[in-house]
Amino acid sequence: MERKEFLKRGFSALGLAAIIPVISCSKDTVDPADTSTEAGSTPGSCTLTASETAGPFPTKSPASLVSNDITSDRPGAKLNVKITIQNKNNSCEGLEGALVDIWHCDAAGNYSEYGGTGMQSTNYTNLHFLRGRQTTDASGLVTFTSIYPGWYSGRATHIHVHIYNASGKSLLVTQIAFPEEISKVVYAQGAYASHGQADTTNARDNVFGDGVSTEMSTVTGNVSAGYELTHAIVVNA
Repeated sequence: MERKEFLKRGFSALGLAAIIPVISCSKDTVDPADTSTEAGSTPGSCTLTASETAGPFPTKSPASLVSNDITSDRPGAKLNVKITIQNKNNSCEGLEGALVDIWHCDAAGNYSEYGGTGMQSTNYTNLHFLRGRQTTDASGLVTFTSIYPGWYSGRATHIHVHIYNASGKSLLVTQIAFPEEISKVVYAQGAYASHGQADTTNARDNVFGDGVSTEMSTVTGNVSAGYELTHAIVVNA
C-alpha cells in the first residue's frame, strides 16, 4: 500500500485509539524578512487540539531510544526542538515527568525502522535515526536536537508526537505543523534541494486539512545558523 493510499483510507487504530481531549494555545504570524513565525501559549486563548494518527511509521520500541540528539547521520538544516507539556487539570502548569516521543522523516522523506515495501522503497529497517524520547522537567519542557524534517508525497511538513504520563499511560498522539514560508526556504538548498519543494500544503494535507491553528509551531532562525522550534501542548493529566 502506498503512503498516499494509507492517508486516503483514513486513520484506523494506529492513532485514533489514543484520542484524548487536549488543548494547545497558539497564535500564528509570519515575518518574511527573517523567515520566522510566531506561535505559542497565550493566557485565555486555549482551544481544543485535534488528536492525530501516529501514521504508518510509529516508533517500534520508543523506550529504547532515550536521546536528546536524534540526528544520527542524517544531513540537513539543524533544528532545536522545544516542546512544553502543560496540564489543563492544574491550571495549565508544566507537567513534570511526562514521557514525550517524537519522530519524523529525513531530508529525502524517509523514516527509519521501515522500508523495502510499497509504503517506503528505501530500506531503513535496521536504523533508528530521527526518533527519540525525553522526560519533561519541572516546567514541563523537553528538548531535542534534530534536523528540519523533509516531506513525502501527500503530506505537508510535520513531526509526530506521542505523550505519556509518568506511569506510561497514553495522553495524546498528535502532530506538529510547520510554517510553509520557512519550509520553502529550507527545501531550496542543501540536502533537500534534490528532493524539491513539498507537493502538499497544510491546507490540502489529509491530516492538517481541517486546520493547523492548534498544531502550528513557532519556528525561528535561518539555514546557516539553524532553526529553533517551540510548541506548547496542554493535556488532561
